[in-house]
Amino acid sequence: MAEEQEYTIAFYNLENYFDTTNDNHVLDDDFTSRGFKKWDHKRFEWKTKKLAKAISAIGEEDQQLPPVLLGIAEVENAKVIEKLLAAKNLRDINYGYVHFDSPDERGIDTGLIYHRDYFEVLRGEVVPLLVANTDGHRDLTRDILYVCGKLNGETLHIFVNHWPSRRDGEEATAYKRLAAAKAIISKVNQLKEEEKAPHIIIMGDFNDDPDSASIKLIMETGLFINPMKKLLSPHTGSANYRGEWSLFDQIILSHSFINVAPGTHSFQKAAIFSPKFLKEWKGRYQGNPYRTYAGKKYIGGYSDHFPVYAILKFHP
Repeated sequence: MAEEQEYTIAFYNLENYFDTTNDNHVLDDDFTSRGFKKWDHKRFEWKTKKLAKAISAIGEEDQQLPPVLLGIAEVENAKVIEKLLAAKNLRDINYGYVHFDSPDERGIDTGLIYHRDYFEVLRGEVVPLLVANTDGHRDLTRDILYVCGKLNGETLHIFVNHWPSRRDGEEATAYKRLAAAKAIISKVNQLKEEEKAPHIIIMGDFNDDPDSASIKLIMETGLFINPMKKLLSPHTGSANYRGEWSLFDQIILSHSFINVAPGTHSFQKAAIFSPKFLKEWKGRYQGNPYRTYAGKKYIGGYSDHFPVYAILKFHP
């Protein structure tokens, strides 16, 4: 049994982490050497190196271990996850991952990276998100990833999300994110029938802030706390669009993480991981996430999102 220790769980939107190979079944043409982004092997390797550096450092201000659980979004396939885990800063960490291809038309998925020394996967599956566009055709968006496993022997239920975007307007697309919230609530209700008080982590890029209707719907179940809510301000967030901060990236926890009992984990702290090396250093975007692209222009940074994390303390 592990000693009393703190552990980092985190989420990171990796911003279009594509390989360089054209896949005829998805809309990834921009991310090829001849595409709009001129995405080549050199740029892919550089991004991989930078993402590995960032991931290995998440939570380092609070404790020494790298994240034991890391939800990720905007990964094209299992191959890029394997490349990431083989990079210099991560290759010596005993990481595994759970990933399923989703129906997203651009080919981007979610995944869960886990530290094998502390977490054992029991099962993983997708929770389909079935929503239609206003024309009646299905919106081919990301499935919700569900993973059940044991962290230091305690059973956890983890949902990794990347909800439909606001590209066509916040209000016009809100119903899609409400549908995602309802899909999670339905799965949670199923878990409650199987387990008296399931320990649940809902993490992801929700494309909604803590006060949005979709997140409120989850909170109205009375089952969860959202420790990220207080982190959003006019000057702080996980992403910045046209000078306005958002906190689409969140980690929501069931109330069970407030309890302190032998063999369980309790919530200690939530934070946005935004060290200087992940930020634009100068110019009009100083302090924003140091991203890979700004439109067509290659910037060469990490991601257009900061990672977010929570610290859990294990009580043996």
